[in-house]
Amino acid sequence: MNISVFNLKSQYKPSGDQPQAIDLLTEGIKSDARHQTLLGVTGSGKTFTMASVIQNIQKPTLIISHNKTLAAQLYGEFKSFFPDNAVSYFVSYYDYYQPEAYVPKRDMYIEKEADINESIERYRSAATQSLLTRRDVIIVASVSCIYGLGNPQDYMDLSRRIVVNENYSRNKLIRHLGDLQYERSEYDFYSGQFRVRGDTIDVYTAADETAVRVEFFGDEVESVKIINPISGEVLDTPEEITIFPAKQFVTPYEALINAIPVIEKDLKQRIKFFKKEGRDLEAHRIEQRVNYDIEMLRETGYCSGIENYSRYIENRKPGSPPSTLLDYYPDDWLLFIDESHMTIPQIRGMYNGDRARKEILVDYGFRLPSALDNRPLKFEEFCKRLNWAVYVSATPSEYEIRKSKRLESKTQKSGGIIEQLIRPTGLLDPTIEVRPSESEKKERLLSSLKDEKLENQIKALENRKCLNQIDDLITEIKKVTSNGNRALVTTLTKRMAEDLAAYLKDIGVRVQYLHSEVDTVERVEILRDLRLGKYDVVVGINLLREGLDLPEVALVAILDADKEGFLRSDVSLVQTAGRAARHEKGYVVMYADSVTGSMKKAILETERRRSIQEDHNKKHNIKPTSIKKEIRDQLERIEEKGEEKKVDEDLFKRSESFAALSPKDKKKLLNDLELQMLLFSDMLEFEKAAELRDLINDLKGKK
Repeated sequence: MNISVFNLKSQYKPSGDQPQAIDLLTEGIKSDARHQTLLGVTGSGKTFTMASVIQNIQKPTLIISHNKTLAAQLYGEFKSFFPDNAVSYFVSYYDYYQPEAYVPKRDMYIEKEADINESIERYRSAATQSLLTRRDVIIVASVSCIYGLGNPQDYMDLSRRIVVNENYSRNKLIRHLGDLQYERSEYDFYSGQFRVRGDTIDVYTAADETAVRVEFFGDEVESVKIINPISGEVLDTPEEITIFPAKQFVTPYEALINAIPVIEKDLKQRIKFFKKEGRDLEAHRIEQRVNYDIEMLRETGYCSGIENYSRYIENRKPGSPPSTLLDYYPDDWLLFIDESHMTIPQIRGMYNGDRARKEILVDYGFRLPSALDNRPLKFEEFCKRLNWAVYVSATPSEYEIRKSKRLESKTQKSGGIIEQLIRPTGLLDPTIEVRPSESEKKERLLSSLKDEKLENQIKALENRKCLNQIDDLITEIKKVTSNGNRALVTTLTKRMAEDLAAYLKDIGVRVQYLHSEVDTVERVEILRDLRLGKYDVVVGINLLREGLDLPEVALVAILDADKEGFLRSDVSLVQTAGRAARHEKGYVVMYADSVTGSMKKAILETERRRSIQEDHNKKHNIKPTSIKKEIRDQLERIEEKGEEKKVDEDLFKRSESFAALSPKDKKKLLNDLELQMLLFSDMLEFEKAAELRDLINDLKGKK
């Protein structure tokens, strides 16, 4: 196995309280602290701290994020920090996924439908292959990493090592490629396919954008070449190479044959159960479906929905957990859970949602009970697989705090809850003011503030002449925009966002609304236009929280801040306020008629952090400086380094001769462009995705 070491490369040096956080986390892991929390504020450089810990610990690392967009952003950052190491991206490879389901009330069966993004499938294959061949591996994943994956031992056993000058016949390799789920094709040549030309076999491997060319002389391997699958250019001539399976769920044929009698036995029992219950329809249904799958397994070694038989194939006991990405890691691996306050509840909820759907399929004869064992991990199963976990969040939840405080009670030297509150730029957390929704409710709000003993808020409100919230909001918007800054306004509903945006537009404010019904590419265009000054204000809902990087925003206004709930919890309020933390004059206005417990927690925590930051700046004579971030041109040409650049340039070159292409080639090019557009969207490269979208629309108009 490769023994390469992690080599962090960055122009940054640890600053503020980063050195302390890095040292404490490192020492905690070395002293076997199983749970630690990095409480890092927005803009404090949590990603660099994580990278520095990985450099110190030198262990294979998994980083889990709660959505594909933030995972893509982290992947890009870690790729730049560790250019010489294996940094991979592991998220769900479906562009569209409709799971198999049955609705009893309507007697409606819904077949599984899925569009697989080949580029993301390639990233997933690269991730598993890296884990099996080297130690300097960082994988950035979504919670899809807790779903069933092929058994790592089978995956490794089925891979084929090819060595120059060793005996290995051409026909034997062709058979083995079939076992590895590669498809033979003499015309098209895509990832997961191979072609045969005389004594030469080309294999388009699943994990790379390159192909392997194996040339034979009789029953001997004469040469192995890495080639560009499009041009045929020889890129390398290794002495040996390992070809891994084309799919991550593969199984030895012997295991498959051994599983079939067990499947047939369980099928007979299930048929007997349904007939005893007087449910002949369900008995007939399960008999037909499973017998068809068994026939396909015998003939081809594969069937649609083969994952539902994974328990038999892997010889697992009923109820036992499936193999997942976590099982591909060696015993001494490190885990970071990013935005843990969001990610952990997601991990916790995956099992129950999956089981509820599958129990209906089992009850009505669409699947054998074994389908229940094709599932994500239960939360307790996930926890048992952890070695060292670091929870990363600006607002950790009770679970992370409780787990980490157990360590703090044992030792004060390292581990526990580690705060990273100082930003390298010296920026402070924003000030917060609470104002009434209506001017006549000022006294009521003051009374509520006094009850909660929020002295700073009381002083600010007593000296303020109050307006109704919309009039006050307009005044604040005009104040910040007159200085060239921007504002974000959060509402509770889509309707409120649209209506408020329409009202502000009518009085001359350059505004746009933003919510989940606005498509992904357009959302980023709106935020980019906010930065460019096309809009001064964006009105939105929950989209204005984690991961939004808008340095020009000086004001965040929160309407209905006292409406207790998910969108107005203390975690949400702190995260939303954090959108103003990238500007030296950033401030937050909460409009409310009383102070909730969540508001009080958020205000006191923000004031606590701000006080620590101010003391640090005074001590080190630091002047806060707003973050300056480049605004990229939306229509810039795609300029990526290395092989990705070649692929993208090829798409543009092919599009230039679109009119001359055959109907089949036109369709293929449009599919390739759409896949690339979706990949860029998932990788947070929305400007490039928008460019490709416009190109696709232009080409479709020429058909």
